[in-house]
Formats: sequence, structure tokens, C-alpha cells
Amino acid sequence: MTQTKTFQIMGLHKKIYLFLIALLTVTFVNAQDKPASPAAVATGKINGANITINYCSPSVKGRKIWGELVPFNKVWRAGANEATTFETDKDLIIEGSKLPAGKYSFFVIPNEKECVIIFNKEAKQWGAYKYNDKEDQLRVTVKQQIADSSIESLVYKINTNSIALIWEKWIIPISVK
Repeated sequence: MTQTKTFQIMGLHKKIYLFLIALLTVTFVNAQDKPASPAAVATGKINGANITINYCSPSVKGRKIWGELVPFNKVWRAGANEATTFETDKDLIIEGSKLPAGKYSFFVIPNEKECVIIFNKEAKQWGAYKYNDKEDQLRVTVKQQIADSSIESLVYKINTNSIALIWEKWIIPISVK
């Protein structure tokens, strides 16, 4: 093999190597664009209490949510990834029952007619996999409403006297005083 051919082969290897590095870099950058369920925060005040809801917001993506992706009659983390957290710096009255100031994991048990809302004392947990009902601070039952249009990404709204979980065609309102 001549020295010229050796240099040509080495040049070709170098070009292939640089091409692969560029391809991997572009793939990595594109994979970092946006998580499937980005972190989100809802903040607001109700009767002087500062409320913060930390959650990850999944999208519908053409799926049937209630009763399928989120099964009926099972504890759901009320978001994606880590359990949703609900924090208040003052005691609140939720649907007529007292919720002491503090930070809680927030769960929902949906069914066709109503939803059980759960404030659990174990604030730091992944999903609902290790959910323990013995750690529940408060459970209340609310009736969901059907929205006029579909909401693609899960969102929490803090209003003057209520909180609402809104996703797909459901609005789950929670009275707060």
C-alpha cells in the first residue's frame, strides 16, 4: 500500500469519525429540547394563605385520559413523575374540612361521578408507588365538571376561593377557604 493511499484512508476515517460526533451531538441536543411532562408551578393566595402546587404537566397526545391513562378507582399522583405537592403557609378549610399549614403530596382517586382528593403527609415521594393511606392528613370528595373544550396539558389554577385541576375534558374544582 502506498503512502498516499494510507493518508486517503486515514482522511476518510477522520471524516467518518467527525460525522459520527456531529450526529451524536445533534441527537443529544434534540433529546434535551423539552421533557414529555415538564415541571410546572401554580402559586396564589386564598384568604391570606400562600399556596404553591408543584407538579409535572403531562399532555393528552391523542390519548383517552380519564378511565384509561388515569384508571378509575385508583390513586393517581395528580401529575407525572414525582407526586404533586401542595403547600400552604396557613391553615385552610378544604371542602369544609381543616387542612393544617404544611407541605403535602397531593393525590386524586377519580371515577365516573366524583373524585377523592387526598392530602398526604409524606410530601416527598415518586408517583403513587409507595402511597400509604395511613399518612393521609385529609380526604375530601368533589364532583368533576366537563369542560367545553379539551385542555392538552394538565394545569392547576388557584382562584380566590378554589383550586382547580384541569386536564383533557375534566375540571376538578376544590373549594378552599
